[in-house]
Amino acid sequence: MLRITIIAVLISGMPGFVSAAEAPGKTTEIKHKNLTLNVPDAWNNTGKRNSMRLATYEIPAVAGDKEAGELAIFNFPGGGGPVGQNISRWVGQFDSKGREHKITKGKAGEHDYYLVEVSGTYNKSVGPPIRRQTKPVEGSRMLAVILQLEKGVYFLKMTGKDATVKAQATALRKSFGGNKDSEEKYKG
Repeated sequence: MLRITIIAVLISGMPGFVSAAEAPGKTTEIKHKNLTLNVPDAWNNTGKRNSMRLATYEIPAVAGDKEAGELAIFNFPGGGGPVGQNISRWVGQFDSKGREHKITKGKAGEHDYYLVEVSGTYNKSVGPPIRRQTKPVEGSRMLAVILQLEKGVYFLKMTGKDATVKAQATALRKSFGGNKDSEEKYKG
């Protein structure tokens, strides 16, 4: 029994190992306008949408987290603004004290994408966005993607408790064809 435990610990530390929590499992192909995603069946489409929010998915919480995460998918008329401004806005949604962030650029097939990963205290929006009211949520993480397609720019924003979002990083990338190994540091 001890030998099996040691082997499991050694394997879990190996590069490329994906834990059961990170494994995307069965996926379903979903189309949102010109964006096609392979969404894990564990992500629940809440039906919450509007003219710019194409879909909202509830991301199951991992053991130890009490609250589910959220993936919101957006597409804006006119493209949604410059990459750098969107990145700055997302990073700015976290309190600067204790905030850590990493920004990378990758390819999903022929398409460029930018991935913003931020952790720390998230200033979570509460109520209608027009009110600009937030509440601080410590121990949070955001994975946000700008995906540039021929027919539009799409924004995927996953937020929630640190462990829950971190566990879905591989599944999020796979959903749109991203690959962590091909990403490079963003030089914007």
